[in-house]
Amino acid sequence: MPPGPDLPTRSWASAAVRRFAAATNLLVAARRFRLVGGDPRDRQALHELLTALGARPSADHEPVDQLWCLGTPEESTAAVEREADRPRGATLVVVDAGRHLPAVDEDAFGPVAPARPGVLAVPMLSDDVFLVSTGRDPEDDPAADARLRWARRSMPVSRAVAAELRDGGLLRGTRIGVAMVLEPKTAVLSLLLRDAGAEVVVYAHADETDDAVADALRRAGLPVFAESTATIPRQKALALAMLDTRPHILLDDGAHLIRLAHQERQDLLPTMLGAAEETTSGLRPLRVMASRGDLGIPVVAVNDARTKTFFDNRYGTGQSTVFAVLDLVDGLTSGARPQRLGGSAVVAGFGHVGEGVALVLRALGFTVTVAETDPVRALQALFAGYAVAPLVDAVRQADLVMSATGVTDTISLDVLRACAPDAVVAVAGGVDQEVALDAALATGATMNTVGRKAERLTFPGAASGPVVLDRGGCINITAAEGNPVEIMDLSFAAQLGAVRMLLEHGDELERAVVPIDPAVDEATARAALAAFGSRAEPLPTGTAGLPLARQPGTGGVGPVRFASQPADREPDVRTSRFGDPA
Repeated sequence: MPPGPDLPTRSWASAAVRRFAAATNLLVAARRFRLVGGDPRDRQALHELLTALGARPSADHEPVDQLWCLGTPEESTAAVEREADRPRGATLVVVDAGRHLPAVDEDAFGPVAPARPGVLAVPMLSDDVFLVSTGRDPEDDPAADARLRWARRSMPVSRAVAAELRDGGLLRGTRIGVAMVLEPKTAVLSLLLRDAGAEVVVYAHADETDDAVADALRRAGLPVFAESTATIPRQKALALAMLDTRPHILLDDGAHLIRLAHQERQDLLPTMLGAAEETTSGLRPLRVMASRGDLGIPVVAVNDARTKTFFDNRYGTGQSTVFAVLDLVDGLTSGARPQRLGGSAVVAGFGHVGEGVALVLRALGFTVTVAETDPVRALQALFAGYAVAPLVDAVRQADLVMSATGVTDTISLDVLRACAPDAVVAVAGGVDQEVALDAALATGATMNTVGRKAERLTFPGAASGPVVLDRGGCINITAAEGNPVEIMDLSFAAQLGAVRMLLEHGDELERAVVPIDPAVDEATARAALAAFGSRAEPLPTGTAGLPLARQPGTGGVGPVRFASQPADREPDVRTSRFGDPA
């Protein structure tokens, strides 16, 4: 077998894919790609990385979603012009991945215009063709309105579900509180709800607030209770002010507003239809409250929807957190860089998030060890090809340590002390003190800045210590733009399905954490398959269908109808293994 790409080439490919993701906030997995021109080793490295991340090389007869150009501008121009002939609404992203020189002549297609920071539209070719250069640093430009437009065009499933709610008139007279990370995708969800007839109010924690996006929502007429500079007391005042608008439904992330309503606004609960929670860490305390009889409203477990957990937690969080970590590592001062970056990584936890983090780390060339307290999940990690070891042992030689548990003190004081000097520690989940920094500081440890959102933790008497990113914050939110747009399109479609459940059945639901209707998953998945240019096996003849056909020539999806699940055929209980049953 010929030797594979060398380390500098693989590092270039990693940086190119991460810059594409930072510029576009788009997904790599499930997308069809084609490579044009370039050195064979560069092509091999990029091909191997894209496919390891879940992208698929496009067959000759298929359209592509991403056209990666590595060769000469002449080669690229011809390829772009061929691929630009596509149905309206089918987006093509042309990626200038020239390693040493630009591979795309941006002037060859007529005037270009900014579509969002780092992305150019090419209106002379098509409304659906965009250019991205991986040779330029990502632009630090708020441009909130442009980012909202970009997110909206990439959320066809949520748009379809919201249109169904609008056409049915279900949301008229309903006030919905959105308490989530305030970035472009959440803003689009809020506007879709507003356009479908709801009155929408928005809250976000300070470290999860993009002020430019908050201002864009205010300009659109939505009350927004969020400030990136808010202190803890100010955040509580903002959260209570949002609750005092008396929303009928809460869409929450982490269950903080749901819990706050139970703690300090109990008079609100009898007027509520319910809430929806989209995180594992948020559902845990709600289930405890329900078991004690303390939960006063039904809460739909959006996190447990298959179209959320299997994709948001695994592919979205995996890509966005690992990419955000490595982007921050690239910015560390030279003395703070891990000596063997790209060598060894430890993932704490092997739930859906841990699976995704491990998958992306391995695709980027890391040797991954998993630390998992659940022996079944640990065995699953072993079968997936990862080493398995106790966390305090695994971190001793690791270059990178990522927690994916959503559990306090996962990276405990003992684990921090055991970390290799210069190891990078980050969180891909998100609860306070998932990295036990308060306990470390109580011992006299110090923290010194060594880069953007990066601090070295040094214990008394030690010459060096690990570098902790963003004080253990959920790194894809606090240091990047969150999960890719297509991933949040699935999650928010499930949120909209939960809203419909509460509108239609809230009075009937138990005051507990309730599962999402399986029909929501069914409809969301079929709509997403259509948006990705595929389709599922048709339902058996005579069963209740969920029509989600692609509208010809639009690249979009048709109406999303949450019908009842088709009943499984009842099996014949008699065995035929020994001949026809009598």
